[in-house]
Amino acid sequence: MKKIISLLFLSFILFAGCGKKEFDETLLYGKWKCGTLYEKYVSSGTGYTWDTADDVDESEAQSFTWELDGEKLTQYHQMEASSAVVPKQYTVTTLTETTLSYTSNGKTYTFTKQ
Repeated sequence: MKKIISLLFLSFILFAGCGKKEFDETLLYGKWKCGTLYEKYVSSGTGYTWDTADDVDESEAQSFTWELDGEKLTQYHQMEASSAVVPKQYTVTTLTETTLSYTSNGKTYTFTKQ
């Protein structure tokens, strides 16, 4: 019986260690660049995105609200033509003072802090 309890306890410890990654949200604050795509995260939970390849600069950026829960980054975009809010979800793989990487639909995006 002690062997079974020990195995269950060990399994619980191993399972608990396989949880989601946690990232420091404050590292996300600031302006990030990936090629011609820019994203800016503000500590208030708001943000902006723009792509200079589309001849859009920061003053014309689309705003969004965001939240980071573990490794799940969600941006909520308000559509201009309607009242619909479109959530975009990403899985953060790296978040440091200089690098942000996330995946979405099998594609990886890597940003550097500006």
